[in-house]
Amino acid sequence: MHTSSRGGLVSLSLSMLLAALGTSIANVGLPSLTQTFNASFHATQWVVLAYLLAITAVIVSAGRLGDRLGRRRLLIAGLLLFALACGLCGAAPSLPWLIAARTLQGLGAAIMMAMTLAMVGDTVTRARTARAMGLLGTMSAVGTAMGPGVGGLLLSAWGWRALFLVGAPLGLLAAALACRYLPVDQPPVPLATGARFWRSLQSASLRAGLAMSALVSAVIMATFVVGPFYLSRGLDLDPASMGLAMAVGPGVAALTGIPAGRLTERLGSQPATLTGLAVMASGALSLCLTSGLVTYLGSLITLTAGYSLFQAANNTAVMSAVDAAHRGTISGLLNLSRNLGLIFGASVLGAMFAWTTPDLTQATPQSVADGLHATFALALGLILLATAMAWQRQNRCRPT
Repeated sequence: MHTSSRGGLVSLSLSMLLAALGTSIANVGLPSLTQTFNASFHATQWVVLAYLLAITAVIVSAGRLGDRLGRRRLLIAGLLLFALACGLCGAAPSLPWLIAARTLQGLGAAIMMAMTLAMVGDTVTRARTARAMGLLGTMSAVGTAMGPGVGGLLLSAWGWRALFLVGAPLGLLAAALACRYLPVDQPPVPLATGARFWRSLQSASLRAGLAMSALVSAVIMATFVVGPFYLSRGLDLDPASMGLAMAVGPGVAALTGIPAGRLTERLGSQPATLTGLAVMASGALSLCLTSGLVTYLGSLITLTAGYSLFQAANNTAVMSAVDAAHRGTISGLLNLSRNLGLIFGASVLGAMFAWTTPDLTQATPQSVADGLHATFALALGLILLATAMAWQRQNRCRPT
């Protein structure tokens, strides 16, 4: 791979990791924020939801804007905005201030997420697209999964403000790499290609890919909303141990990302998607039955590995079916589906946990475990629904 392609891929990988890290790193701090600001669980949940809602509101528009004005230029602007917002989050004197700053951070992350997938085709050859998607899928999974681990360490050492300040220098580094290595923007896309874009939106395969992305993301988000409470109050772990326990998954995701891309190239995106969902289903089933730290960690490893493979295969299937002129918009839609799933996981699956464990401050370890089991029984149902969609998509795409 050429040096500029390698450097560009590093920039895209760091951008994807930061956007995903912003989603999950705040979760481990929710109990501390509840105590610091004397707020309810539902109020502090907005620290997570505000970030996700901001991404959801603008990510498709960010993708379209990148197609029109230049993807490299917009990515750099998004990285700088993200870094600024990280600093504002760290300086927040109150919960409303923190929520507002997290909203601004989400706007920067929306640009980063839309442009990252869109620029794969501009950065690497078509033959290496699946591997690049595997790497970016890994970075997304790692960023989402490592948040509690890194966050737990930062929380123990420097308090909740460090959870947000860590993103500022990393955002500036990613912006510098983008300036140095990403290819110069091409001229704006002619409006005449719009009809072909709208035809692509009517594809049943595209709609299935977007829906599956949402369902699977909801399951992943549930691990980071429910997990901290199970580990801290169900298993009585301290913050640092809790974070480390939840960070076991990223190691597996980091090892399976590139192989997932290669497996996608060898088997095809449809069979690889089904395989990833099957692995995820086994992990969710195990979480429905888990009764201690060892089984919890084993379940988390399995779930994360399946997610890594699913991301590589599904992202490749979706992005390969669109012409280069509209990669930014389709990338925005793909990320929109993912974040709608994250919002669903944080709110609906979080509500399932709260409903089955009514008083979290006084709950017994067994009642917290029961809440975890009920939540992942619902999550397993979502994975099975996604599997049915993947099976239909494979049959639809199979030559007759």
